[in-house]
Amino acid sequence: MGCAPSIHVSQSGVIYCRDSDESNSPHQTTTISQGTAATLHGLFIKTDAADTIPSVLAYQSRQPLPTCPAPQRREPGAGREGRSGGRHCCGVEAETQTSQTSVKQASATEVQIGPMRLTQDPIQVLLIFAKEDKQSDGFWWACDRAGYRCNITRTPESALECFLDKHHEIIVIDHRNSRYFNAEAICRAIRATKPAEHTVILSVIPHRSADQEEISVLPLLHSGFNRVFFENSSITVCYNELIQIEYGEVRSQFKLRACNSVFTALDNCHEAIEITSDDHVIQYVNPAFEQMMGYQKGELIGKELTELPKSNKNHADLLDTINTCIKRGKEWQGVYYARRKSGDSIQQHVKITPVTGQGGKIRHFVSIKKLCCANESNKQSYKIHHDGKCSGDQFHSESHSFRCKNRRKESIDVKSITSRSSDAPSLQNRRYSSVARIHSMTIEAPITKVINIINSAQENSPVTVAEALDRVLEILRTTELYSPQLGTKDEDPHTSDLVGGLMTDGLRRLSGNEYVFSKNMNQSHHGHLSVPVTISDVPPCIARLLENEESWDFNIFELEAVTHKKPLVYLGMKIFARFGVCESLNCSEATLRAWFQVIEANYHSSNSYHNSTHAADVLHATAFFLGKDRVKGSLDHLDIIAALIAATVHDVDHPGRTNSFLCNASSELAVLYNDTAVLESHHTALAFQLTAKDNKCNIFKNLNRNHYRTLRQAIIDMVLATEMTKHFEHVNKFVNSIIKPSEESNSNSEGSDCDCTTNLKNFPDNQTLIKRMMIKCADVANPCRPLELCIEWAGRISEEYFAQTDEEKRQGLPVVMPVFDRNTCSIPKSQISFIDYFIMDMFDAWDAFAHLPVLMQHLAKNYKHWKTLDELKCRSLRLPSESNSGS
Repeated sequence: MGCAPSIHVSQSGVIYCRDSDESNSPHQTTTISQGTAATLHGLFIKTDAADTIPSVLAYQSRQPLPTCPAPQRREPGAGREGRSGGRHCCGVEAETQTSQTSVKQASATEVQIGPMRLTQDPIQVLLIFAKEDKQSDGFWWACDRAGYRCNITRTPESALECFLDKHHEIIVIDHRNSRYFNAEAICRAIRATKPAEHTVILSVIPHRSADQEEISVLPLLHSGFNRVFFENSSITVCYNELIQIEYGEVRSQFKLRACNSVFTALDNCHEAIEITSDDHVIQYVNPAFEQMMGYQKGELIGKELTELPKSNKNHADLLDTINTCIKRGKEWQGVYYARRKSGDSIQQHVKITPVTGQGGKIRHFVSIKKLCCANESNKQSYKIHHDGKCSGDQFHSESHSFRCKNRRKESIDVKSITSRSSDAPSLQNRRYSSVARIHSMTIEAPITKVINIINSAQENSPVTVAEALDRVLEILRTTELYSPQLGTKDEDPHTSDLVGGLMTDGLRRLSGNEYVFSKNMNQSHHGHLSVPVTISDVPPCIARLLENEESWDFNIFELEAVTHKKPLVYLGMKIFARFGVCESLNCSEATLRAWFQVIEANYHSSNSYHNSTHAADVLHATAFFLGKDRVKGSLDHLDIIAALIAATVHDVDHPGRTNSFLCNASSELAVLYNDTAVLESHHTALAFQLTAKDNKCNIFKNLNRNHYRTLRQAIIDMVLATEMTKHFEHVNKFVNSIIKPSEESNSNSEGSDCDCTTNLKNFPDNQTLIKRMMIKCADVANPCRPLELCIEWAGRISEEYFAQTDEEKRQGLPVVMPVFDRNTCSIPKSQISFIDYFIMDMFDAWDAFAHLPVLMQHLAKNYKHWKTLDELKCRSLRLPSESNSGS
């Protein structure tokens, strides 16, 4: 027996339902009245009687297709009365309202677009078929399986009416036969409506035989169709098609629709906003921009910025500076003069942010512009009116203008402040007395002096300058003067994780989770001291390697191998001898060797990265930098000794975990050091403890008190500088205090480097900045090493971060750097992020000071290597060809 009945309509409008396999048996025919038509799936037969059948039938759930049951008779008249639980015709139930089962089936979906989290309602599908057949059934049951809400119509008029009522996300139009309606005309009619902007329309066309020529889809696309579906009644094929549309076009259109809310926000924003392409073609301006600049939107959209008139009040090279900055993907912020349509120049505070788009390239620039001061001329030219609804804003603008005029007076006139603040004379007197005492303080912090100088400068400044100085004061009063403000880097997760893991102290602790060191702090850290050897007794293979230790390309891993993971003693003795450390400290060579052995014994050889090989590498880099004339000439001899010792001990007893991990785990060290620079504080404290513990290894025992205190403070300061939360503070101070003054000095005079270094020696604070910068660069110089060494270091640090992530998951701790999951992490991406964020600017500054062309060449080559791997979507350390060749 067949699974589907045949439907026939008599001239009188009576509907007959007959099983297809029993069509020759009259007694198998069931007569159904016209009232039953509402319960049948799409009875779209072109007869006079068909006009009495509803043109729109909504089906929200149907019973599963029968497996060829015997047809059952139905009583005439079983029709519209059974709307929520109608009777069956051949095992199929039709409904004209939503049933409970379909509501459960069609659940909402959460979708993310940038920082916005959206909830997408169940998908609605409109089927436009003039008559019921296997194809319409296929799509119907596909919708049912996917949990979509489905409507079906049979005429163009009802289709348009239904769509305007429901706003379906997907429309399927039968395009196989033009006998019943014109599918392209229906599509064009729907596309002409506003809701159709975000609708996907599918054209069902006949299946073509192999010998028939393939038709072009362009006419269909021009008619408004999005996709073409070759006739196929398989439910699975129809289901797959709909699911692909949902996860593709429908999701994308849903996100685009959500952008309307963003544009609404932009249109109502009081700040002027301009969006341009990467070629600086204007793509969008908001009403506030039109009001500020005096242009209409139509006059600006599509024009290049270069076509608009410029103010002559800007510096000649300002535009080049801005373009250079934003083309590198960095945000620019500053004051800029713009020319309004009327020809007036206005001063704006501008922030330009590059936006990455297709192909990972910068595709847009978003400019946010505010007037620097609402003075009288600007106030006249910039008044925002929004249908009489801005009275509050107008009041705010007037009060702001009033503050501008009186700001300088208020900053120093204490009487004017107190007289306006209260009517109580005693309170006024007390406040006046307190404020007066503050202004007459004789002990001032440097930042207080700076703020007072700026306040005094505001007194006789034009209003626009006073406004700019106010912004300076706002910045100076923040706590983090040197840390950059991070965007929500639709941020690269690798960069976000590196910043989160390295530049925070991880104050997301979980109670009850305790991290215990593998070494007991109460036990001896140095163990049994082996009999030291003299430099002349160094094995020949080690001695040969050490002959090259003054070269930047020295291979520390070869030394690690031949010394059985004890490279620090051998390299340290050689470097310290070269710089005359024993003579400076007045200690014997045996004492120095014993000290090196104690320090090396307290590095964890089980760590893949933070072990004595890393300490030896940092010591080697420090010695290399100290060999540069500009560096050596800027430091005292005691500073050089302190730098070598600091490099040696800077990571002693490192547990292979970050500060954030220790803080989250409430480790003993984190508690001891109050979650602040935990490891760095521990490294310095332990180094001095180990040195003083045994006279045999106490290299400081013969120093006088003053020299020891100076040396100790310098070592502590340098080791603490390796803590990453202060990274940008150290780099920016170095640039502002050392590099920029040096460049200005060189441009204004013909003095030599020798003069500059002499000046630096006269300022201990500058020497401190140089020492900090030197050990910081030495500590993270891996990307500037030869490629093979760089690759090895990248693998080692990644393995250590992988191990930390594994342990965080085991202990139920917050995962500090989720991107460092050994199953999913892309090492090339992590290296690119690290170089972009931490390395590039720092080494540019250090190279400007110390002149290190070899390092910068290696850095460029290594960066290109990681970029190539990333572009090839390769997560490993090498290209496949390199791995196979064993290079």
